[in-house]
Amino acid sequence: MHERFSFDYAVVRIVPRVERGEFLNAGVILFCSTAAFLESKIELDHERLKALDPSIDCAAVESHLASIPAICAGGPAAGPIGQLTQRARFHWLVAPRSTIIQMSPVHSGVHHDLNAALESLAAKLVRRLRTED
Repeated sequence: MHERFSFDYAVVRIVPRVERGEFLNAGVILFCSTAAFLESKIELDHERLKALDPSIDCAAVESHLASIPAICAGGPAAGPIGQLTQRARFHWLVAPRSTIIQMSPVHSGVHHDLNAALESLAAKLVRRLRTED
């Protein structure tokens, strides 16, 4: 039987016009301290984002989103935040903000394969739902 890991995750949300409260899920961050695992999957759907705000600069949003995987990886390339422990980096990433890039509340899960869990969460929570013809 596979060892099962408990983990925490949050959904990365893009809120193009904060005053409207509308958002688009653009990624997932998954953290498991017992497995020393902190990774993210970022997938920005430009078409859906433009539907919320036709004037948004998708390249600027992508640039800011790129910092999330870097912070998850840690190290000097991630700046001062990258020097923190994994736990501290996760909590910094998921801290509440009132900016264009926000996080959902933190949720928990259990899985035997954390990479598969991250992929599954991205498929369920970030990617467009596919309808059958």
